[in-house]
Amino acid sequence: MKVILLERIGKHGTLGETIRVRDGFARNYLLPQGKALRATKENQARFDRERAALEVRNAERKSSAEQVKVGLDQRSFVVVRQAAETGQLYGSVAARDIVDILAAAGETITRSQVDINTPIKNLGVHNVEIVLHADVRATITLNIARSEEEALRQAKGEDVTAGAREDTFVREVGSVLDDEGMDREEL
Repeated sequence: MKVILLERIGKHGTLGETIRVRDGFARNYLLPQGKALRATKENQARFDRERAALEVRNAERKSSAEQVKVGLDQRSFVVVRQAAETGQLYGSVAARDIVDILAAAGETITRSQVDINTPIKNLGVHNVEIVLHADVRATITLNIARSEEEALRQAKGEDVTAGAREDTFVREVGSVLDDEGMDREEL
């Protein structure tokens, strides 16, 4: 389906461009959200009449996104979650969790603005990108740890799961040696 974009849409195009998109993307997202019009002669004439107002509206949205970015960009948040000794979380940190964390910090972000492909399932320091506007992105840092003290150690660059991985390796090697009937001192 051909549509006329009423604002910049990611990698698809900018304000005023006529592009071809999949029918479902147009019907389910672009048209209901008011981000595009069907490419017809009437809609092209309507767009030409309203172009100045659309450009002003887009500039206002971009400037408000820039203001939010100033307060949000490069901020760090500590997330305390339960995890195994190897660093594997007993759950995950998904987009909705990030929205809740930011809401607790006084920021209003929607789930669709959190650019995360898969939920975070390990302890550590993770960078997450927040898309505030098609042209404005902020990056936050999530320090996911089992406790506040562990988060401080991770922030200093310490790997809090290193000892657990070594212990797991020793246990696994010991188990193999026991299965083979070998004594550990023979090594």
